[in-house]
Amino acid sequence: MSTTGIELNTRRRWLAEAVELISSMRFAISLLTIISIASVIGTVLKQNEPMPNYVNQFGPFWFEIFDRLGLYNVYSSWWFLVILVVLIVSTALCVVRNTPKMLRDMRSWRENVRVDSLRNFHHKAEWQAPLARAALAEQSALRLRHAGYATKIVEKDQAILVSAKKGAGNKFGYIFAHSSIIVILLGGMLDSELPVRIQQWFFGKTPFTGSGMIAEIPAQHRLGTGNPSFRGNTAIAEGQTSHTAILNQPSGVLVQELPFGIELKKFHIEFYSTGMPKLFASDVVVHDLENGHKFESTIKVNHPLIYKGIAVYQSSFDDGGSKLRLTGFPMTGASAASFPIEGEVNGATELKFGKDSYAVEWSGFRPFNVENVAQGNDARAVGKNTGFNAQLSATLGKASGAAADPDANKDLKNVGPSVQYKLRDHTGQAREYMNYMQPLTLEGAQVYLAGVRSNPSENFSFLRIPSDERYGVGDWMRLRAALSDPAARQEAAARYASRALSAEQRGGGALAGQLKDSAARTLDIFAGGDGRGGFVGVARFLEQIPQAEQEKAAGIFMKMLNGALWELWQVAREKNGDAAAKPTDENGRFLQLATNALSDSFLYGAPVYLQLDDFTEVKASVLQMTRSPGKNVVYFGCLLLTLGVFAMFYIRERRVWIWVRDVDGGAEALMAMSTQRKTLDFEREYEELSVKLPQPA
Repeated sequence: MSTTGIELNTRRRWLAEAVELISSMRFAISLLTIISIASVIGTVLKQNEPMPNYVNQFGPFWFEIFDRLGLYNVYSSWWFLVILVVLIVSTALCVVRNTPKMLRDMRSWRENVRVDSLRNFHHKAEWQAPLARAALAEQSALRLRHAGYATKIVEKDQAILVSAKKGAGNKFGYIFAHSSIIVILLGGMLDSELPVRIQQWFFGKTPFTGSGMIAEIPAQHRLGTGNPSFRGNTAIAEGQTSHTAILNQPSGVLVQELPFGIELKKFHIEFYSTGMPKLFASDVVVHDLENGHKFESTIKVNHPLIYKGIAVYQSSFDDGGSKLRLTGFPMTGASAASFPIEGEVNGATELKFGKDSYAVEWSGFRPFNVENVAQGNDARAVGKNTGFNAQLSATLGKASGAAADPDANKDLKNVGPSVQYKLRDHTGQAREYMNYMQPLTLEGAQVYLAGVRSNPSENFSFLRIPSDERYGVGDWMRLRAALSDPAARQEAAARYASRALSAEQRGGGALAGQLKDSAARTLDIFAGGDGRGGFVGVARFLEQIPQAEQEKAAGIFMKMLNGALWELWQVAREKNGDAAAKPTDENGRFLQLATNALSDSFLYGAPVYLQLDDFTEVKASVLQMTRSPGKNVVYFGCLLLTLGVFAMFYIRERRVWIWVRDVDGGAEALMAMSTQRKTLDFEREYEELSVKLPQPA
């Protein structure tokens, strides 16, 4: 044999071995094991989250490794798709290799058996009959046909063979079950992101990473209406129309063009007493862009609109750009002058404060908030005393947990609207704030909650600003401004010294001056004259005193601070033209809450506090749009799988051979019976045939 022939045979042998391996059962099981492990990863690890969330969770090093492995979008990763393709090829080769043999076996009568091999069967029987050989063979075939068997009579040398079979369709179970795997995988891949990925790999489509109007996004970031499969979302405000869907990608978004436009006429929403959504639906008008046809429809949860092969589901709801009107109050400096400010949700407003410029990014608005306001069971968990350092432990969704207890529902209350925004400085740094429009009654006092957090993954911490006699925050804001004013602190210290001393002591001069200086020093420490203000500044001051005297010094300091702040409050009220506050329990309670809020205000971290005054709500509906042509393919695959499983488990193949030959006085028959699985039913059927077949006519 020539060298070329040897190489050709080697190549053929290598190809045959490769086909044998790929189409083998052990190879398919290995692939299914890998797919199962990947599915577990995709279930445990949240998929398609914003990338910063993964960085915060795993750190930069592991984030990069997991990103390269595609673990953040397992079911659309290249290696997962490759495994699916290889599994399809493996199963297809298995079907192609075995189906012809199975079909031949189903058609075969296996008539080449010999009498000696039949005697070796476990299930066999022999009998004689006073009939001719042909008559006995015909009688046996007839009785087998009555039992549901297909029969064939074959002439042998000096004998006749009756070959019978039943349940040959069992082989279709294997063919259907394996073919269903191919069909289901093809349908799943058709409905996956593979069509979108192909357009990115071969047709120059890239995710859009910028910002701006959807209509201005370039063509390389858009997918045409002919895209065979996609799943995206669109948010439509009342009175607006959308012609596109947004497909989220790990590095940006793709814009999917739709063959029709959806106009949102009205968005409906109903709530349970817990504040959880009970029903939300969208009244829409569909505008066909091809023929100009339009019609109205209502999209509800579990009641989608299906048009031109695209299913539109009611997914969620959002703010569509509510108009907000607020009042700003300085949180630094000696001025308490307020100013108006307006904004629109999902927009930004420029804010100039002194020499600094900020951007207020309006990120959210809620027209009402249902909270558990039971005594000692504040759903917002803003703390018992200072409030600021306690963390928010129950949001709207957590509050709904109380609904499981009927007694807890009586404490659920709508506490009014809230606004959420980010305040970004010129360096790009931002903190997020959430303020309630109306005061909440907590622990018997009405307070305005002003939340702040530095990171979206954190919970809000809340500053409690006590409500004044006008049910606003003006009185506290003026007290804060007075605390920042050295002249006001000096005047308050002088008034405290004058009120604390008798007439004889005031006449002495020296003692009055010392008390005034001590009160002024106390206010300076609390105001942050030595660095950090509030109770933190007080604690730092007390640390400088010998430990044995700290408790006594703390009592004296707090007594002087309370008295000086009372006088400072009176100075602020007089400056505003208000009458002096009377020393009542109610005013004492206000001053206590105000003092706590002043201490916490140093941690608030914003130059201004924005109080929501009025709003015009604009609702938006979030719709999910899917085109899934593979759905019907998957349904067909499930049908094949059902038929295949039924055929394999409930159709049993049985074969019967009867060898008939002449003997003295008649004919002798040898019956043998076989099946793939020996069951009780098979044993029972064998017993019935072994009794029925030998019976005389």
